[in-house]
Amino acid sequence: MAEDLSTWIEGAKALLPDAVKMRRKIHAYPELGNFLPVTGRTVKEALAGLDLTYEEGPSSSGFIATLKGPGQGRTVLLRGDMDALPMPEDTEVEFKSTVPNAMHACGHDSHTAMLTYAAHLLHANRDRLSGTVKFMFQPGEEGHFGAVKMLQDGLIERGPKPDGAFAMHVTPNMPTGVFGSKAGPLMASTDEVFITVWGKGGHASTPHFAHDPVPIACEIVLALQNAVTRRINAFDPVVLTIATIHGGTTTNVIPETVELAGTLRSVSEASRKAAKEAIQRVATNIAKAHGAWAEVRIEDGYDVTVNDGRMVALAADTAREMLGERAFFPMPTPVMGGEDWAYVLQKIPGCMVFLGVAPEGCDHNSAAPCHSNRMMLEESAMAHGIALYAAVAERFLDNGFG
Repeated sequence: MAEDLSTWIEGAKALLPDAVKMRRKIHAYPELGNFLPVTGRTVKEALAGLDLTYEEGPSSSGFIATLKGPGQGRTVLLRGDMDALPMPEDTEVEFKSTVPNAMHACGHDSHTAMLTYAAHLLHANRDRLSGTVKFMFQPGEEGHFGAVKMLQDGLIERGPKPDGAFAMHVTPNMPTGVFGSKAGPLMASTDEVFITVWGKGGHASTPHFAHDPVPIACEIVLALQNAVTRRINAFDPVVLTIATIHGGTTTNVIPETVELAGTLRSVSEASRKAAKEAIQRVATNIAKAHGAWAEVRIEDGYDVTVNDGRMVALAADTAREMLGERAFFPMPTPVMGGEDWAYVLQKIPGCMVFLGVAPEGCDHNSAAPCHSNRMMLEESAMAHGIALYAAVAERFLDNGFG
């Protein structure tokens, strides 16, 4: 009922100052990868005094905090990721990173703080819970497969296994305080592409005595773009970006090799497979046509993140009932960023939603995006995130996907 949901937003607003303080503390001391001792300690200190049980594994500093309600029904998993990015921060906030080449440029500091205070909010109202809530504090989302490590350690599926899973990700490129998501593919797979073109070195003034790999590499780059647009279904798209080209040492030497590297993004396993095959075929055969040869290596990144439409509908209905009809909008397309939440959703039906955090006075269309060295967020929107974590948990425990 709407009256019931008002508890969550009012409670979240009361907790917002503490959540902001925690977020800023984490932001100032970012940590990278799968072992985050300072961040993990900050979370546990903030949760001290709550009636929670904890489970940890050997593969990372990720942990599960579990809250049991008086009911013995369903179990829901709520997730917040904790790691930062290996990049400098160029903002002027007073709590900017104190760690060289480390920055919370993807909002994980806010995810962690929102989940921590959602735990406080649910704990304060645990008599309303008809089941169990598991809070997943995850490291290593930024390319380190932290969710996979927690799954392999048995932390997520260990009894009681969650019946549903829910995660949130902030973005400065949506209106502040508004949620968005979609059923089906939400985020892309994130494979890495490496191509080495082998020729024969020589003097730049006599290319006929050498076998120049540079123009061959350039031809491969252009041909790969054609392969993507002409051989992949436009309604099942991929994005292939060759982001680095390295070859040669000086102006008058033809190098023996040129190395290309980039990323392949896709939103289905079918287009992902087709693109991989095309990259291998195009690169090797263009090189062969010029009497050279190419070696292609593709390293698998995260899988496609696929939302369960039932959890999306539950989150959308809950957000609108709690915050108004304009609080949630259905996204028309996936985004080409990637998420290791994909692996949790392969095991447990659930979803991820985005929360708009465009800074005050800034048009969300021009705000510095996630992964920018100037990324900032509107902290007041965190109250909406805290409230939706709690409200979705309660609704799911009460009704499941019904």
